[in-house]
Amino acid sequence: MPHTITLIPGDGIGTEVSKAVQQIIDAAGVAICWEVTDARGDIENHSADFMQSPVIKSILKNRVALKGPLATAVATGPPSLNVQLRKALDLYANVRPVENLAGVASRYQDVDMVLIRENTEDLYAGLEHTVVPGVVESLKIITEKASTRIARFAFEYARQWGRKKIHAIHKANIMKMSDGLFLTSIRKVAEQYPEIEYKELIIDNACMQMVLNPCQFDMLLLTNLYGDIMSDLAAGLVGGLGVVPSGNIGEGCAIFEAVHGTAPDIAGKGIANPTALLMSAIMMLRHINEAQAALNIERALQKVYKDGKHLTRDVGGKASTDEFTGAVIRQLRS
Repeated sequence: MPHTITLIPGDGIGTEVSKAVQQIIDAAGVAICWEVTDARGDIENHSADFMQSPVIKSILKNRVALKGPLATAVATGPPSLNVQLRKALDLYANVRPVENLAGVASRYQDVDMVLIRENTEDLYAGLEHTVVPGVVESLKIITEKASTRIARFAFEYARQWGRKKIHAIHKANIMKMSDGLFLTSIRKVAEQYPEIEYKELIIDNACMQMVLNPCQFDMLLLTNLYGDIMSDLAAGLVGGLGVVPSGNIGEGCAIFEAVHGTAPDIAGKGIANPTALLMSAIMMLRHINEAQAALNIERALQKVYKDGKHLTRDVGGKASTDEFTGAVIRQLRS
């Protein structure tokens, strides 16, 4: 039976990279019925009742979605659609694997870490208001329930994938109550997983340690805002957001997405790199128990990068999106 999966192409280069990923998955022999939705149009047309928007209904029905980049205005405009989707569907766990890809120049080699980010609360939830003109208050909400839930997810992930060490990242020396609650919640969960080494680092020291030696990290467990910042920092150490995947996972649904920008300056030119969305699709395939196809695509992608003859411009090559996609497909079929 084919899988039915919601596809949100997104803005800018989203349509181009989504098409490339669809072609590669099809070549891998996975039968997928793609239910294509326009998240921006759907949500804006149902702003009064967000949960009734077609995109939300589609994801709730299919349980799995693949999403291209969605633009978010800076300092003005409506709330981020990315955040709205995560909150509406209670996709509480953001999973960001970060590792080197052969053929991509980077300052470090042998980086292999996973960042697990709580996805529903903290400052990143955007709960803010004007107190009086010229004074804005932004609320940092941390709950025991959400902290315990993400801790359990992280330790179960470590157990499932053979990870040996988790660092909890915090600023509890200053925010003793909020980040303190995050830490105490994690410590209780950590006691139930004695085979996994548990450590803690203050966020500023963690950033310095990441830049000095990222290979010391196996898994990082973070609140929403710290996770957003450190996951991008980690991506920068292996080549940038164009070569790392992301998944947002809840109890009933999951969205796998490219976390890079919409690149409006190159949209429509046929030169966008679909790697990040393809790597996120590999995560998605494992999530829907298509492990062999995921492994086949992963190996084909690695061979194309190692060969270096059909890479897009952002990673030092000259290939078009179609040429890169064709190269991956040929490796799949070889």
